[in-house]
Amino acid sequence: MQQTLEQKPPVSPKVSAPPMAPTFSIPEPAQMPVSADYKTVGVPLVENAKFAMRDVNVFYGEKQAVFNVNLDIGENEVIAMIGPSGCGKSTFLRCLNRMNDTIDICRVTGSIQLDGEEIYASKMDVVPLRARVGMVFQKPNPFPKSIYENVAYGPKIHGLASRRVDLDEIVETSLRRAGLWEEVKDRLDAPGTGLSGGQQQRLCIARTIAVSPEVILMDEPCSALDPIATAKIEELIAELSQNYTIAIVTHSMQQAARVSHRTAYFHLGKLIEVNDTQKVFTTPDHALTEAYITGRFG
Repeated sequence: MQQTLEQKPPVSPKVSAPPMAPTFSIPEPAQMPVSADYKTVGVPLVENAKFAMRDVNVFYGEKQAVFNVNLDIGENEVIAMIGPSGCGKSTFLRCLNRMNDTIDICRVTGSIQLDGEEIYASKMDVVPLRARVGMVFQKPNPFPKSIYENVAYGPKIHGLASRRVDLDEIVETSLRRAGLWEEVKDRLDAPGTGLSGGQQQRLCIARTIAVSPEVILMDEPCSALDPIATAKIEELIAELSQNYTIAIVTHSMQQAARVSHRTAYFHLGKLIEVNDTQKVFTTPDHALTEAYITGRFG
């Protein structure tokens, strides 16, 4: 008679857990407070100012988003605005052509002057203001019209061209300046929305410069583009700066270093430092600027 041996499951060897590392908290630089009486360091003011901003504050309801900004933007200057998400740089940029007027709870105080003229004066008409100060947004937003009509729309409504031949010249000149003419000259009747992302953004730039602006605002214009399209936009910015004043908001510090003359660093709604771009990225004057560009937060 055979005996049945009961097999027991193998027993796993006991492994002692490694000792837990001691826990400690590291202060989060992004939340480092800035004193109420802080003063922007560097060179925020210039002599040949196209835009002059003094004591600018922006509120969304009861919440203050931008605090006491004093900044000049020079004629034919490219200035980059950098900083962590939510630091107020895009909010501040939108003040420069009163795009914040479209937000009911937004309130702007202080002085913003374009060529010495107060843009928030009650007599200021925002329609011609936005022709003088054009804007290119983060995501390309061509009209659902042909390539030709996208560029011709602004000159038509502003009465800049009464004859078709004049309109044709404006469209071609604008597309050439935007570096897009050779790519689309044989399909101007094709829909603008059928272009690639980079081409759509250059079409939007052509649409902006078609009304002969004096200033171009760019709110992260390359964030949705691939590296090749981004390089073309950056080359275009360098060319446009010969004729236009440009303010660009960007999350790419490399892009700011490549395209701008001066760089402004925002932190928690405050303008911390404005300096020559090379100085900002090599020997910044403020500890917060250095912490941001070295990757301690952002």
